[in-house]
Amino acid sequence: MDFHKMSIVGKKINLEVLRSTEIGLFLDSENKEHDGILLPKRYVPIGVEIGDFIDVFIYRDSEDRIIATRLEPYIQVGEFAYLNVNKVESYGAFLDWGLPKDLFVPVSQQRSLMVNDGIYLVFAYIDEQTDRIAATAKVHRHLQNEAEGLEVGEEVDLLICDETDLGIRVIINNKFWGLIFHSEIFQNLSEGQKTKGFVKGIRESDSKIDVTLKKEGMAEVKDARSQIIEALHDAGGFLPLHDKSAPEAIYEELEMSKKVFKKAIGNLYKDKMIAIKRDGIQILE
Repeated sequence: MDFHKMSIVGKKINLEVLRSTEIGLFLDSENKEHDGILLPKRYVPIGVEIGDFIDVFIYRDSEDRIIATRLEPYIQVGEFAYLNVNKVESYGAFLDWGLPKDLFVPVSQQRSLMVNDGIYLVFAYIDEQTDRIAATAKVHRHLQNEAEGLEVGEEVDLLICDETDLGIRVIINNKFWGLIFHSEIFQNLSEGQKTKGFVKGIRESDSKIDVTLKKEGMAEVKDARSQIIEALHDAGGFLPLHDKSAPEAIYEELEMSKKVFKKAIGNLYKDKMIAIKRDGIQILE
């Protein structure tokens, strides 16, 4: 089965408005076999005219018709997400993905039998036989452990997954497994959370990917400098933080590690932008 079949079904896409009817707008599908895709009236934004282009998500409704919506699904084809089970049947489970028609997971695509109200990591695909959007919990088949086309320092999209002895596993750019080491985590992360990160390293031994949530090196210090100056302005020119402050106090106030904070205030002091006092740092006007 080809889980990556090319189709506009399951994708967010920008389409031209062909005509308006009592039941909604018909959008150009670039398919000569039928005369457009319906965007039901309840989803039509005010002021849209013939010839305008509009962002829509394409899926099949309860009657199996290809249809457009302005609702934002929690997952698109080719993506991973943690979704909640609405209903379980003997032949599969139905997940809440933000649309009126639930997302189906066949029994054959479940790692263990899903239960009502359970939350599972799944991958969305097009079922080749039916052209319907479906999901699988057998996500490992659709992820690579080894880096391909990634560079150290590159900004990436992350999906926070489970915790291991070494750190927290993440999915990078909907393609790769990655890891954030415990020593790199200075904020609360929750399973299913989406955030940005940076490739910290690609291990020579096995090409596995290490990720950090902050920019590395001078780029990170430059960002931290601006953040500290802004915080000083907001606090009236003084912050009770210094190089002897607890890492937790620095993170609570500035959301940065103590290591980066020390580099940044040293940099600011050198440029005569702050004074470092016994009980904190003060901005110099």
